Amino acid sequence: MRVSVLVALFLVVSLAVGPIFPKSAASTTGCQFNSAKGRIQHVIYIQFDNTHFTRDNPNVPSDLEQLPNLLNFIQENGVLLTNHHTPLISHTATDILTSLTGVYGDQMGVPVSNSFRYFNPDGTSNLGVSFAYWTDPIFDPTTSSPTDTKYNMLTAGGLNAPAPWVPYTRAGCNFGAVATANTVLENIATDIPTVFGPGSPQAAEVSSNPGQAFADFVGIAIHCGTGNALCSSANGGEPDALPNEPGGYSGYMALFGHKYVAPQVNPGGSLTDLNGNVVEDPMGRIGFPGFDGMTAAVSLSYVAAMQEHGVPVTYAYISDSHDKHPTGPAYGPGQAGYVAALAANNDALGKFFARLATDGINTGNTLFVFTSDEGDHFVGGSPSPPECDGVITPCTYSAIGEINTNLAGLLATQQGITTPFRVHSDSAPTFYITGNPSRTAPVTRAFERATGKLTVVNPITGVTDTPTQFLADPVEM
Repeated sequence: MRVSVLVALFLVVSLAVGPIFPKSAASTTGCQFNSAKGRIQHVIYIQFDNTHFTRDNPNVPSDLEQLPNLLNFIQENGVLLTNHHTPLISHTATDILTSLTGVYGDQMGVPVSNSFRYFNPDGTSNLGVSFAYWTDPIFDPTTSSPTDTKYNMLTAGGLNAPAPWVPYTRAGCNFGAVATANTVLENIATDIPTVFGPGSPQAAEVSSNPGQAFADFVGIAIHCGTGNALCSSANGGEPDALPNEPGGYSGYMALFGHKYVAPQVNPGGSLTDLNGNVVEDPMGRIGFPGFDGMTAAVSLSYVAAMQEHGVPVTYAYISDSHDKHPTGPAYGPGQAGYVAALAANNDALGKFFARLATDGINTGNTLFVFTSDEGDHFVGGSPSPPECDGVITPCTYSAIGEINTNLAGLLATQQGITTPFRVHSDSAPTFYITGNPSRTAPVTRAFERATGKLTVVNPITGVTDTPTQFLADPVEM
């Protein structure tokens, strides 16, 4: 299995040094950042998926070392913080949402990801998906009538969690979201009726052509400052409803989906990535290419286009390089596909910084933030050849990937525990004991003690391991 560690990449570029640059041509009137000395006119926030600061193999350069265009940008302009602590369950949705909101999952509703389970009144549990638009109820793909209809993004007090774009839009600044968790539509099941309405033309498209509907409406959004024409109804804008936002939030509009965003940020033609390829999904449908398809060339093209067309705040996601998208499998350090993906992202980053410089968007007037989620590290056998470095000599692996274990079988055979339960499979799995007993109930305590005593033979190393390192009850969660 992959092991989550508390290592993340986090950069804030310092604006305290260097000359004051003239106002960029892409800046937006009416947007007031209220920054020190009034320098900041743009915010560019880039969320990498599992991009490693440290080396997984001492002979193979780390992800960041293989992204010299980014590494040099950091070294020349910024500050690198390497003790950016992840949440207890460090998985994509929870980690990203913690960064976006500044609070852990107990305060914003997604402490477990990328899926979770919720309890039904009869004590059984059902599947929930962590990725869903900000105002969505729980998204359960297994039923059309979930028993829990509360918000997915939920405060400890039971209200819809405050949205991260609101401070910007209240300041008159348009906020662009590029595949960034839950600030965009994430699915065409619950998100479409939530935002467009169950009887809308968009809902009809979901029924008639779901693949095109996903490409049209999912993954891309612009949340506009009040009264900004970019998100007008004439441009396909919809009310940006946040019913529980502290202080109220009415009169704001947003564009949801490539279908409505692309014509505004790339008028006169199809949006292309930074290599000149039309942005489309794996089936050739023009539009959002899917979250796994958000390479640096694609994601940063959306960012640049938004910044050039009246959207001075952009938050964007770049998919990981250590998986062969969209079908897998995972790569090991120095494997040819992994190195090639990083090289392509590095090339795109170079083109991105050059394009921004031409636009007058630079470290003199822009706050850049780069961060990474999870910090999953490689688990597998030794590379071949042993001295491979990936860059000159590719590495290959005969054993690679996470190890799945039959916990119910181990508990029954090793500890005599047959209590029914469901589990969210992960490197930090979450257990749901049927009946939802309290954390101090005898059945819960017996289950916990038994789980901590389990052993299993690691099929890669041949060593007998204890699969649990730490146990946490709901209070610690």
